[in-house]
Amino acid sequence: MIDTRTAPYAALALRAALGIMFVAHGLTKLLVFTLPGTAAFFAKVGFPGWMAYPVTAAEIIGGAMLVIGVYPRIVAAALLPVLIGAASVHLNNGWSFSNPRGGWEYPVFLIFAALTLALLGDGAFALKPSPALGRR
Repeated sequence: MIDTRTAPYAALALRAALGIMFVAHGLTKLLVFTLPGTAAFFAKVGFPGWMAYPVTAAEIIGGAMLVIGVYPRIVAAALLPVLIGAASVHLNNGWSFSNPRGGWEYPVFLIFAALTLALLGDGAFALKPSPALGRR
């Protein structure tokens, strides 16, 4: 049974944590690895190098939108391809993220976190809630 009194705050906590994670990963790509370095990594693992630029932007902008609550359900769903791409890089590395080159459990967990937020709703204090999805 869902506790309708606390569910909006649970969605807020999930939204904030997921948003902060996206912003942190995007800023790491931008400021630590640099965009050319991230592009080289993308190319090394089989993605087009140019994809580093929109992925970094999506992580930073999408993460910020989640934190402040701008269309959170839509943003969480839109970021799923980024997470699926990240998971695909780690699939052959095994379960534990402490393995060399990282494992797949962390990005797969984040896929389910984003999917949960997309299904659960915007949460409390959303600045611009998502329009009712599929409702008239």
